[in-house]
Amino acid sequence: MRCVSALSLLIGVSLLVACGGEAEDSYGGETTTTQATPASPGRTLPIPGGSSPSTANPNAGIRAGQPSAPLVWTAPDGWEQVTPASNMRLMQYSVPGSGGDGECVVFYFGPGQGGDAISNAHRWAGQFGQPDGGNSLDKMQIEALGGSFNLQLVEVTGTYNGGMSTGIAPAEPLPNWMLLGGIIEGPDAPWFFKFTGPEATLREQRDAFIEMLRSVQQQT
Repeated sequence: MRCVSALSLLIGVSLLVACGGEAEDSYGGETTTTQATPASPGRTLPIPGGSSPSTANPNAGIRAGQPSAPLVWTAPDGWEQVTPASNMRLMQYSVPGSGGDGECVVFYFGPGQGGDAISNAHRWAGQFGQPDGGNSLDKMQIEALGGSFNLQLVEVTGTYNGGMSTGIAPAEPLPNWMLLGGIIEGPDAPWFFKFTGPEATLREQRDAFIEMLRSVQQQT
């Protein structure tokens, strides 16, 4: 287990972007391990909104913000921290599993940026199609996990048609795919944890993902 600081990462990202280079993950100082925060029992919540979620990305062109109240968390064993694929991404992991590697990306845009929590959840659902032709918004689930922050878990499965956060679609639709999303109401703005990949891999890693979300705490 390892605890990572979003503030430390962002300093490295900002320096590299200022120099015109590709952002890379960089950390300094000591690393510490934190314990997961106990959470209240989960409950399934209905998803408000219409039956046709918008797939437009309100985050397009936005870079990762600089948290005024940085958060830290403990990444699961076996998750490999990799260079973020775009300046929008605060942090990125490659996640192994029996179905093939998944990808977990952390986003933070700052106060008033990136859209509200439910709009982002709807957009995530809109990136999936259903084999039976149904609406992914109707099939998506949101569960309140409690904890020291207002934490919600988003789940949706199907054929993944969405792409990276820049709005680029994958080369071809990806059937039997899954998304696990974590939406955390940080002290100054929401944080988004978007975990996508083969359904078999995400189901294997679901508990580890939730444990990571529950370990989130404000940096001291």
